[in-house]
Amino acid sequence: MSAPYILVLYYSRHGATAEMARQIARGIELTGLEARLRTVPAVSTECEAVAPDIPADGALYATLDDLRHCAGLVMGSPTRFGNMAAPLKYFLDGTSSLWLTGELVGKPAAVFTSTASLHGGQETTLLSMLLPLMHHGMLVTGLPYSEPALLETRGGGTPYGASHHAGADGKRPLDEHEIALCRALGQRLAQTAQRLEAPRG
Repeated sequence: MSAPYILVLYYSRHGATAEMARQIARGIELTGLEARLRTVPAVSTECEAVAPDIPADGALYATLDDLRHCAGLVMGSPTRFGNMAAPLKYFLDGTSSLWLTGELVGKPAAVFTSTASLHGGQETTLLSMLLPLMHHGMLVTGLPYSEPALLETRGGGTPYGASHHAGADGKRPLDEHEIALCRALGQRLAQTAQRLEAPRG
């Protein structure tokens, strides 16, 4: 049996969501749990385009076993018209076998997103990402207002999960509040997973 880990599953086109994933992983690791970073391949308009099994750079591609054996899940995507990006949705659509066996029931989950505009669908994207996780029976964790950065942020940050305002060119770096909220989300989810795993007596 491997040591418990939190799966940080994301899709990133220009790097902002990937940077959020790294900050969330730091928050997870503060609790002593492993953060397992995984991504998904792009969806192609070609009928049967095949991506290499291992990406040229960045995180490895996620497998169903990564999901099956995780102690918790943090999932991230850029916004696409107020929804998650197609590659992440495509991956989730292939998790029916886990749903049938209830593999994810009772595990904690959280979500994060990056968007080009301040009002570009951050909250609807986060909420849409939670829907399939709730169908899997996962336990949703968000960000409480006891996190000071949630009250001070002028960029991203919501009670539904961490978010980032990347700017029209997608190059605005994460600011101090967005970083703090990413780390807080990772830490909160990992601590929740540890409490759920703790023996009852």
